[in-house]
Amino acid sequence: MRLFVAVDPPPAAVSALERAVGERDERLRWVPPEQWHLTLVFCGDVAETRVADLQERLRRAAARTAPFALHLNGAGTFPKQPARARVLWIAVGGDVPELTRLAERCAAAASRAGIAIEDRKFRPHLTVARARRDAVDARAEVDRLAGFRTEPWPVTQFRLVKSTLGNTVTHETLAELPLAPPSR
Repeated sequence: MRLFVAVDPPPAAVSALERAVGERDERLRWVPPEQWHLTLVFCGDVAETRVADLQERLRRAAARTAPFALHLNGAGTFPKQPARARVLWIAVGGDVPELTRLAERCAAAASRAGIAIEDRKFRPHLTVARARRDAVDARAEVDRLAGFRTEPWPVTQFRLVKSTLGNTVTHETLAELPLAPPSR
């Protein structure tokens, strides 16, 4: 099964972003708002026999992480030149160092569960659209979303998600993993 680990923005942030996106360029394949998330680690295809171990290791990673605050702000593309965009994304602000530590803990959990993950630098972002075929000039979208910013929200959990590809991509939550309660 195809798995990833993600933090979800709250409904208020999703609604604000949906309004800010506005009219959607047809040259882009837009991710449905109900699937917007911040990927902590992409696990790829995982044998069903490894899922329980992965969940337990992710639970331990969550238990070592206190809640923190994030917000969405601005936009960018991969590659960096919006005139040749393949992916349009929204930037993440707030306690990004803690989000990065959580992503590293989740990657280590996956690795310890025997899952081969890509060894690449964590780049926090929320993907809103991908080019359908060739690169797209997304300068207008990036300019329109440059000033976008949500109110901060507390991150108190993350989730393990099964993704099924096809004509319609579906996401199924396999586990919700609460972060450690704040220390007093």
